[in-house]
Amino acid sequence: MTVQTSIEKQDIGALMRDMGIKARDAALELAQVPSPVKTDALMTAAQLLRDNRAMILAANARDMEAGRAKGLTAALLDRLELNDDRIDGMAKGIEVVAALPDPVGRELARWSPERNGLDIARISVPLGVIGIIYESRPNVTADAAAMCLKSGNAAILRGGSESFHSSRAIFDCIAAGIARAGLPDASVQLVPTTDRAAVGAMLQLSDYIDVIVPRGGKSLISRITEESRIPLFKHLEGLCHTYIHASADPKKAVDIVVNAKMRRTGVCGSTETILIDHGVVATLLPKIADALAERGCEMRGDATAQATDARILAATDADWMTEYLDAIVAIKTVSGVKAAIDHINSHGSHHTDAIIAEDMAVAEQFLNGVDSGIVIVNASTQFADGGEFGMGAEIGISTGKLHARGPVGVEQLTSYKYVVRGTGQTRP
Repeated sequence: MTVQTSIEKQDIGALMRDMGIKARDAALELAQVPSPVKTDALMTAAQLLRDNRAMILAANARDMEAGRAKGLTAALLDRLELNDDRIDGMAKGIEVVAALPDPVGRELARWSPERNGLDIARISVPLGVIGIIYESRPNVTADAAAMCLKSGNAAILRGGSESFHSSRAIFDCIAAGIARAGLPDASVQLVPTTDRAAVGAMLQLSDYIDVIVPRGGKSLISRITEESRIPLFKHLEGLCHTYIHASADPKKAVDIVVNAKMRRTGVCGSTETILIDHGVVATLLPKIADALAERGCEMRGDATAQATDARILAATDADWMTEYLDAIVAIKTVSGVKAAIDHINSHGSHHTDAIIAEDMAVAEQFLNGVDSGIVIVNASTQFADGGEFGMGAEIGISTGKLHARGPVGVEQLTSYKYVVRGTGQTRP
């Protein structure tokens, strides 16, 4: 497919319909492809990423230069940047996905009703065609393509304008792997324009695309939610919390909070609000503040937190509902686990929330009470990742409740059908 940064407006709709038709045809074929063929395509693509790292890094340098000129934030530039380690990570991620059990054709259940003697089985099948709309992270191109292919789905990828050249270079390696394995060229397609009209046209392809996976900021998610005629796996913002209970081990609390906030501030699993129990504010918050300040983290807190440490600035109501994606954290004091649960459920994004506690009864109350896709005890929120869950990779963290929730891996990219075998039965 020829790269084009601009296409005539009247041609965008035709372009996207053509991609949808080709994807639908490819999906019907992919659903029947043997597992070894899919594995070969992915392993070849992974090696091609390594072999073509110079090309990928050159493309990424163009995107990084344009991003700096455009004034992208440090968090967005971090998401955009590729290096040797990140390319190796993409290749390894594809190989891990390739090695996963094939999620297609699994027998999920089987039974024979006494009333009719039919043999009924529930069998996993691909969803069909998956549209992925994402912003500045070019590695999503590799992850999404690999996971869709492994699960027998065709994919239409629409990356952000910031990562246009990087995503294209990665896609070319994926496409070459697909071609060498003899799979349909349209198994994975990349929208060849940065024109925002392509997103609108894509969201109307309900005859061809079975589900849309949005990966991006609030404005992108809001637009897709409003315009889409296709069901969504919503990947909303990661407004994640870490709650420090009065029973928390002090060393665990400091280590976990620092990692949860500062390991990588631009990822969706980064803790944005620290909730700390009144009972340990005086003894534990200064240690946490020291560790965060040492790493250059700006802290904004309520009156109690401010009174405890002069480095903590005054928080506003907006801070309790802000995904910073930067070295900034909000700190709120609470009276017990119920207050922490109430705050998270009313201010969070239902993504990932953690408790640090040695009282396991309290921890269970937190796990049962917090309405999020991922809830964690005594570990960093930055473990909110499909790879860390042993899923190979993820296409996103679903913050909705229908079909898939939490990390969306290859198994979550399947549906099922009922296969019924009889011996001549007729219904009376």
